[in-house]
Amino acid sequence: MRQARVAYAGAIHAAMPHPRGVQLVDGRILAEDAVVWLPPVEPGAIIALGLNYADHVRELRRELTVGAQDEPLVFLKTASSLIGHRGQTRRPRGTRFMHYECELGVVIGRAAHRVARGAALDHVAGYTVCNDYAIRDLLENWYRPNLPVKNRDGGTVLGPWLVDAADVPDPHDLVLRTWVNGELRQQGHTGRMVHDIPALIEYLSGFMTLHPGDLILTGTPEGVSNVEVGDEVVTEIDGIGRLANTIVGDEIFGI
Repeated sequence: MRQARVAYAGAIHAAMPHPRGVQLVDGRILAEDAVVWLPPVEPGAIIALGLNYADHVRELRRELTVGAQDEPLVFLKTASSLIGHRGQTRRPRGTRFMHYECELGVVIGRAAHRVARGAALDHVAGYTVCNDYAIRDLLENWYRPNLPVKNRDGGTVLGPWLVDAADVPDPHDLVLRTWVNGELRQQGHTGRMVHDIPALIEYLSGFMTLHPGDLILTGTPEGVSNVEVGDEVVTEIDGIGRLANTIVGDEIFGI
């Protein structure tokens, strides 16, 4: 099963896919552009991974000052960074290099504390698509990534759907793709993660309790490229969904 959260007629609704768009739980059928798409979950903790695909590490090797690491590179994000399907993400004036990052999002369904690798996937409720933008101008090599790069309002697009874990036989056998204005720019495979999902849950739950609704963003493969104001960016993961987003300028926000 797949489910979304949308706003319509002054209320927030759960919605499901329908051939004519989306169907609200009260039975109403609406076109996709008749609703405001929200992130499919309201997460507690948002836990993100950096440099979790070996090919992406190679892609960035010229600007990295760190070598191979035994532990995952983990950082936290705030709820204000999240927006939904068909949302707008701001590219600040003067930015030289801003890029998309197609990522598999893992939503925790059952509290996890000191969970062994073999039981880790039992704690997953489902999966979603994430596009986690980065402004590389602001990255500091001595600490990756720093706060303004990964916690910008509206810089993390999530959705459209939360897909039940039971409907994803193998989350490590999925193809990720990103299109910019219809041009394929990025393609990767979840089987190439440096730290796979069970390893991440085992690691994280070893020092913090993961609660239902917590979100783990598992990193992006190689193929990142610059995006400009007016670009439509679509990130897709096989069997999970297709997430659309538009890049806008400062003037939209009165800046």
